[in-house]
Amino acid sequence: MDTKKEYPMTQEGYDKLEKDLEIYKTEKRPEVVEKIKVARSFGDLSENSEYDAAKDEQGFIEQEITKMETMLRHAVIIEANKNSDEVQLGKMVTFIEVPDGDEESYQIVGSAEADPFEGKISNESPIAKTLLGKKVGDKVTVPLPNGSSMDVEIKSVK
Repeated sequence: MDTKKEYPMTQEGYDKLEKDLEIYKTEKRPEVVEKIKVARSFGDLSENSEYDAAKDEQGFIEQEITKMETMLRHAVIIEANKNSDEVQLGKMVTFIEVPDGDEESYQIVGSAEADPFEGKISNESPIAKTLLGKKVGDKVTVPLPNGSSMDVEIKSVK
């Protein structure tokens, strides 16, 4: 992982990542160590699928811990200008598709805390890149992954 990369995130995202890291270190890591210990007690490790699975899980957990530590170490807390109606990192933007009128709302966050199912999109996503810097009332064309595009009008920025 590139240690020079910065990870923009909200304070909420930073706090959640810290909490997740603590869970991995204090709960998940000891659980997998116990699984390895139990699997070892079954004897011959060369044909022990429980041992192999536990070692794979341990590798995954350690990789996740390293990734989270790096992200926290290089985190940049974003604070959007509350007095601006400009789309910025950390702000919630609501737009409607033109001419359909379908309304959507997303908070634009750093890639570390993006979760489209929770309405949080990465600042590196095509839609966020297009919306950043725009203001309420602006109409923009957003590129879609399938190569087409959609026109949207920004209704609110909070």
